[in-house]
Amino acid sequence: MTAIIILTVVCSVTFTFEIVFGLAGTIMMLMVMTAFYDAKTLVIYSVLPQVLTATIGLYRSPKTVQSSFLIKMLAFGSLGGIAGIILFYQFRSQTFYLLLTSAISLFGLFLVVSPQQIKINHTTQRLLDILAGISQALFGISGPIAMTRLLGSFEDKLVIRNYALAFFLGMNIFRAISYIYNQTFNSQIIEMMLYSAPVLAIVLWNANHLHIHVNERVFRKVVSWIIFLGGLTLLLRNPY
Repeated sequence: MTAIIILTVVCSVTFTFEIVFGLAGTIMMLMVMTAFYDAKTLVIYSVLPQVLTATIGLYRSPKTVQSSFLIKMLAFGSLGGIAGIILFYQFRSQTFYLLLTSAISLFGLFLVVSPQQIKINHTTQRLLDILAGISQALFGISGPIAMTRLLGSFEDKLVIRNYALAFFLGMNIFRAISYIYNQTFNSQIIEMMLYSAPVLAIVLWNANHLHIHVNERVFRKVVSWIIFLGGLTLLLRNPY
């Protein structure tokens, strides 16, 4: 029970960050909670806070997401998601952890060293959508890739955040369905979800308004550095 209480407190903080900046809630949760739970268990559990974050964030924000753009992004993401789900059940925990932390670190480094406003062409955007789908299904994390793609497509931070949340919502529903089909939600994970869900819902509902107080330059810098440092920290703390 102590571990679940700590998990709930940590997720309240980290997913408040995600609802404000559009990513990194799972990354920061993993930085702390791998001391209590296996990384794969946390990735499976992360479906809950990610769906809550995306749903509340989108519901309580101005409607900036265009369905035509999102549908194309999710279509290519789903192609990658199919491959990611297959791979999820093949990798050993050690390989899984190494790939997860390496991917986060590399995309974080790319964002840190990139110019303030990056430009990504259409073909690269689609490739990143597919890669984000693979990452979301495999690691429960697509923020570093999806945000790289969105930062290169839009300038307004609210638009970027809302598209990220919409993408996460679609891909996490896809992931949840695959977990149910494969009977991946064990009793431990269900218990974690049942105890933490009410608290997270209340915290995230009240945290959403913080996004309007963050300026564009700070938004981009914080997103880039949190991804990079989160991945690097997890890589250095490799428990295997």
